Amino acid sequence: MPAQLLPHPGGQPPDRPALTLAEDIAIPLARLSEVCGASRRSFAIWLARATKGPVIWISPSWEPDQLHAEGIRDFTDPGRFLFIRPKRPEDILWSLEEVLRSGAVALVVGDLPGLPGLTAVRRMHLAAETGAAEGAHSPIGLILTPGEGGAQGIETRWRMTPRHAGNLRRWQLSRLRARTRPPKDWMIAQDRPGAAPYSLSERALQESV
Repeated sequence: MPAQLLPHPGGQPPDRPALTLAEDIAIPLARLSEVCGASRRSFAIWLARATKGPVIWISPSWEPDQLHAEGIRDFTDPGRFLFIRPKRPEDILWSLEEVLRSGAVALVVGDLPGLPGLTAVRRMHLAAETGAAEGAHSPIGLILTPGEGGAQGIETRWRMTPRHAGNLRRWQLSRLRARTRPPKDWMIAQDRPGAAPYSLSERALQESV
């Protein structure tokens, strides 16, 4: 599904440019967003599919649960991913900030073992804005957090959980927080590995026209 700028009700421009994945599902550019839930990594790879160029994925070196190429291939080309695996928790946040500040890639993902502090989040927002002004991209910063998430100061917070039924690939996606949008739920589907995920309600609307 092609990425586009987020439309705003009433035809007014959005507060911030954003990358749209499906019906009203958009991640602001040059800001830091958060995803929690058991399928948070699937959401991040879905977002990666909507971007172009390399994707930098930062995760703790001590965590045995790392991305696998076959799982990435279900959504996009695993050859696009560059992995950074710091040995210290503080180096994960430092790496995120530096990549955002460079503006060298459209998406940088931080798979965090816990919640970052408010100061770190603010620094990453500023770094992303610097990257947008001085680099090649308006970078999206995405942090994956355990449990129900809850990082302070993030631009948007999402939760994605599996709702698969047999061979049917389904997820429930919830927008838990956004500065300019209310909370909302979607059912996301993927017809087959490698295909673009989509909102079931959006597909139903398209087929009814």
